[in-house]
Amino acid sequence: MNERRVIDVAAGVIWNEGRFLAVRRPPGTSMAGYWEFPGGKVEPGENAERALVRELQEELGVTPRAIDFWRAMRHDYPHVSVRLHFFHVRAVQGVPHPREGQELAWVDPAGECDLTFLPADEDILAELMQTAPAG
Repeated sequence: MNERRVIDVAAGVIWNEGRFLAVRRPPGTSMAGYWEFPGGKVEPGENAERALVRELQEELGVTPRAIDFWRAMRHDYPHVSVRLHFFHVRAVQGVPHPREGQELAWVDPAGECDLTFLPADEDILAELMQTAPAG
């Protein structure tokens, strides 16, 4: 029996003025068009926090300055399982801008969110929309 492959992913809930950042996966990528929290795969030799710092620098051109681990959870897709490590990022150096063809959107958790997030992020999104910590 084959064991399902598990990929560790670091994701950041980047806060600015009470809103959090969402990133839309660009065309030509796996699950293109879905929105997600910025981040990416944890590489060999990295911990999740270091991976998040690297990914935010590569993808958005920002360096996190205030990172707090929030929670870990696992999501099973048909082809792979992901173990997500979520962090609140309350301060960054620089202004986020898409470096890999993504769209960016700031989401107000007190309002409505009509963005379609990845299935792995739906529970996190629902929790943020119910009770958001002070950014």
